[in-house]
Amino acid sequence: MTEWPQRPQVAVGVFVFDASGRVLLIQRGRSPGQGLWSVPGGKVEWGEAVTDACRREVREETGVEVTLGPLVTWIERMDSAHHYVILDFLGTPVRDPILPRAGDDAADARWMTDDQLLQVPLTEGLLPVLEQARALLKR
Repeated sequence: MTEWPQRPQVAVGVFVFDASGRVLLIQRGRSPGQGLWSVPGGKVEWGEAVTDACRREVREETGVEVTLGPLVTWIERMDSAHHYVILDFLGTPVRDPILPRAGDDAADARWMTDDQLLQVPLTEGLLPVLEQARALLKR
């Protein structure tokens, strides 16, 4: 069993959109949220810049290289075993979007349309933050 520190963990998430407006999502392969779909992301490692963590997590979980845009928002998730402060950013694929491949702790990775989002179980609160990201993208 993992011993969790008695302080919040900083994590990142990245909303990556392709030219047709599809969003890049991963199916979580581990707890918390195993089986749910979310944006690529994870914990920031000791000594790692937040922006580097964003690019690393997207690459590890999907194989897609990204450049980062602005911060969309931050959220806080707490349960009996975890306390995360999550910084969500916009990201843009470096090249024409490739077919993502699940890696690291992702069970699956896909580009999804709005209709497809309604057919899969999503992490709590994903849709409102997705709308914030889309609004920021249109500016």
